[in-house]
Amino acid sequence: MELIKKTTGQVVDLDEIEIRDDETFRLISEGKTTGVFQLESSGMKELLRNLKPGSFEDIVASVALYRPGPLGSNMVDDFIKRKHGETKITSTLPQLEEILTETYGVIVYQEQVMRIAQVLANYTLAEADLLREAISKKKAEEMARQKKRFLAGTAQNNLDSNKARHVFELIEKFGGYGFNKSHSVAYAMIAYQTAYLKAHYPVQFMAALLTEDMGSQDKTIKNIAE
Repeated sequence: MELIKKTTGQVVDLDEIEIRDDETFRLISEGKTTGVFQLESSGMKELLRNLKPGSFEDIVASVALYRPGPLGSNMVDDFIKRKHGETKITSTLPQLEEILTETYGVIVYQEQVMRIAQVLANYTLAEADLLREAISKKKAEEMARQKKRFLAGTAQNNLDSNKARHVFELIEKFGGYGFNKSHSVAYAMIAYQTAYLKAHYPVQFMAALLTEDMGSQDKTIKNIAE
């Protein structure tokens, strides 16, 4: 930041930058993210090139999806196809649409699991957190209890029992890979801010990056290769 001020006279306030900046999203979508926080691994670059994030929410989801669980399933491919309209987005129940809109109908975040339980099965926030914990720790006995509790709650709301069972199966399947959204947002914000600096101040960004990695020949080669 000091280098930008020194060489251009501009003072950049990262808290005030445009969150839908075209140049920044172009850089991210092209996978030109060497040196960008959380987005510089080769696998993440491939994900970004395939996904082509068009919003901050897409970056948040990318951070959450780039983990062994989602990558080892078809979850990431399904997410990408849904974003690009290659797979139709459908909701088992209309109540799910608002909860899953930002992730194209895919359960990505733990908070979505908790919200589904609250809306469909009348869970309290404390009960929903117990469900989240049971899923993340894969507690079979507790999950059996949670299934019974979930279906009882959906029955109270007069929801179709087959659809309710299907929703719980989705929770078990995708919820097990769910990531904490608040963490994803925090990481994604730093990633976006870093990408913004690279997109708008490439010379200063590269100078800072090379200075930071000057003790590593491998990193220096990687930095200038992009």
